[in-house]
Amino acid sequence: MHDTTAARAAGVTGCFEHFDVVEVLLDDGYLGLGRDRPGQAITPPRRPRPGALPSRFQQWERDRHGHSSDRIAVEHALADRKRWKQLIRWTHRRDRLPDTYRAIAGLVSGRTVTG
Repeated sequence: MHDTTAARAAGVTGCFEHFDVVEVLLDDGYLGLGRDRPGQAITPPRRPRPGALPSRFQQWERDRHGHSSDRIAVEHALADRKRWKQLIRWTHRRDRLPDTYRAIAGLVSGRTVTG
């Protein structure tokens, strides 16, 4: 299932209606959501068409780099949880996974980012 379809099926898109001042940085998997919710669902800029002016490609490269620099914190937060061996191959009861995941997320989210 595509990322945007999964987000819509889970009801995540309804949150945009209730929290209109929230901006969410997304990756390329959510281009449809970015199209539907401009200004709230922020996706990477689209590549210029072939034959565009060199200045347009330079601007696109700066915008793309800025977006990925902002998103790297999100990617690292997702990767932190994947590094926990207990979550990679969950062999315990399925109904205990959400509680375990929240406990680990609480441990990891207590860190501060400096930069």
